[in-house]
Amino acid sequence: MFPKTLSLLLSYIRLRKMKSKIYIIILLLAFCGAAKSQLTMHKFINAGYVYQNQSFGEVGGKLLFLSNDDVLFRVGASALMGSANNKFAIMPKVNADFLLNFQKNVDFYHAHYFILGAEATNKYVAPKAGFSLFGILDLTGGYAFSLDKDGIQGKELKGLNINFTINIPLVVIN
Repeated sequence: MFPKTLSLLLSYIRLRKMKSKIYIIILLLAFCGAAKSQLTMHKFINAGYVYQNQSFGEVGGKLLFLSNDDVLFRVGASALMGSANNKFAIMPKVNADFLLNFQKNVDFYHAHYFILGAEATNKYVAPKAGFSLFGILDLTGGYAFSLDKDGIQGKELKGLNINFTINIPLVVIN
């Protein structure tokens, strides 16, 4: 089921000339459909900072799927907001991550996870790797590949990609 999800992400990269909003919705539905077969799902609200050749704030939501605590799968959608060439800009973003911790026979109290994943907007695609504390504080980095030479407000988005994210479980808010 996960190779199917990864092949959809690769298809997104190859078919980048399609209308981005429609394709992002299709990609999200595919991720949610593949992940529904997992046993447990947790909802999160996320906020953070993204550096992608300029600074962006990020606000969105994520779904965490798990059957045990060793390998977790997380998908999300968010909006990146920032200023490019003195003009306010907003970009949609989707992401998928695997959180890995190979300590056996330890329940839901893992202190740290390694993150492998990818994120995509209508302007770039970035594979990433990083570190997470309790699945709540994430620090990831990667390299972005531009999908649009015009970029955002005339600035091409490629190169070093850094993300700092705080994920707040909805259970805590309720």
